[in-house]
Amino acid sequence: MAVGIFDSGLGGLTVWDVVAKRLPEVPFVYYADSANAPYGVRTADDIFALTKSAVEALWADGCDLVVLACNTAAANSLRRMQEAGVPPGKRVLGVFVPLIEALTERRWGDQSPPREVAVKHVALFATPATVSSRAFQRELAFRAIGVDVEAQACGGVVDAIEEGDLILAEALARSHVDALKRKMPMPEAAVLGCTHYPMLQEVFQEALGPEVKVFSQAQIVAESLADYLTRHPQMAGTGEGTRFLTSGDPARVSQGATRFLRRQIEFVKA
Repeated sequence: MAVGIFDSGLGGLTVWDVVAKRLPEVPFVYYADSANAPYGVRTADDIFALTKSAVEALWADGCDLVVLACNTAAANSLRRMQEAGVPPGKRVLGVFVPLIEALTERRWGDQSPPREVAVKHVALFATPATVSSRAFQRELAFRAIGVDVEAQACGGVVDAIEEGDLILAEALARSHVDALKRKMPMPEAAVLGCTHYPMLQEVFQEALGPEVKVFSQAQIVAESLADYLTRHPQMAGTGEGTRFLTSGDPARVSQGATRFLRRQIEFVKA
């Protein structure tokens, strides 16, 4: 029994890495659906079907709590899964809501009505599927009013990172910031709405300028998960360490993960 962390590929490792250091006593199972990645260019129904299948596989593997460490999966599937009904004793959480709560300076789980917040102009960088879902704007509207969001679909960035071509990824990130600035010249905050993007956080920050506060997810999600497990300790699991599963080629995914985190990571076939 462990806490499941799901992503379409390697991006969720940025979340797992911080979460595992924050919660060293918690066992994890990381599942990368590499055979079907990237999700960012798929239809909403495809993303939902793949995400649902992966979450159910993790539940069956003993992970009563599964974290969708993939913004595209969370944006297109989380609310739909919750509305359809989650089996008794199982939970699925996403990475979007903790990020929005940090942006709007609301406490974790705050259910009060939406209110005005300090930040009025927000840039969102995400995959095409996340942008088209408008999940960020929807979840933000539950918590804040009067916030202008300009979303930029960052095509190609995830593919470049997964292939290890950081030079191309950095060039694409800068071009997407330039495109965003043509629509919103002076954002006050920027949200990196993909768990791959922390690899390029310094690039985004440099391109946006020092006056823009950049929100990335790993540390925010780690603190939120720690708070959740404090309130629901039975969901933490009783296993040991972390297992890494993939639907793709384990050798290729292991090589990419090792490059991604700069230390040896071994995946096995799911």
